[in-house]
Amino acid sequence: MLIVLTVSTLLLTVLTLGLALGVFVLARQIGVLHERLAPIGTQPVLSGLQAGQALPQVTARTLAHAPVAVGGANAAGRSMLLMFVSADCPVCKRVLPQARVVAREHDLDLVLIGEGDVSALSAMASLTPLEGVPLLVSMELLLLMQIGRLPTMVALDPRGVITARDVASGRREIEALVATLPQARPTLTKESSYVAV
Repeated sequence: MLIVLTVSTLLLTVLTLGLALGVFVLARQIGVLHERLAPIGTQPVLSGLQAGQALPQVTARTLAHAPVAVGGANAAGRSMLLMFVSADCPVCKRVLPQARVVAREHDLDLVLIGEGDVSALSAMASLTPLEGVPLLVSMELLLLMQIGRLPTMVALDPRGVITARDVASGRREIEALVATLPQARPTLTKESSYVAV
């Protein structure tokens, strides 16, 4: 009887330690997920170029060293959406497909500007389907915009003027940025125009 009681106590002790370890691991993982999914747009972006200022033309390079002009007047007359990303930003990877869809719907040029180690950005580009969206590396753009949180998006009109910039953690924030661009505003037609007297 004493052996059965001792074995039962030993099994309960091992089970209790195992459950305590399991709770600790789950609590740690919940903390990590909470940190990753926390609302990220709560702090205003105050440094760098702001809405209403023109982004001067900067020649950035793709990961394959091809030159791409960003800012200044767009020769094709198109608006552009810049998305600043990092290889270790899980929100960037989650928001990228939404940004691609919004850019396609509004006929915008979407450009990713990578921050951080180039080899990590190359690994991200090989693992993440970019679907023709260029991933650029430009210290000059990072210094001009002074991005503090990711993913920050910047809406540029065809003249290269910033119409909006903010951290975007979902489609709603992306749509709000795009709504500031000239072609995103509703235009008056003959049927809907009127004169108030």
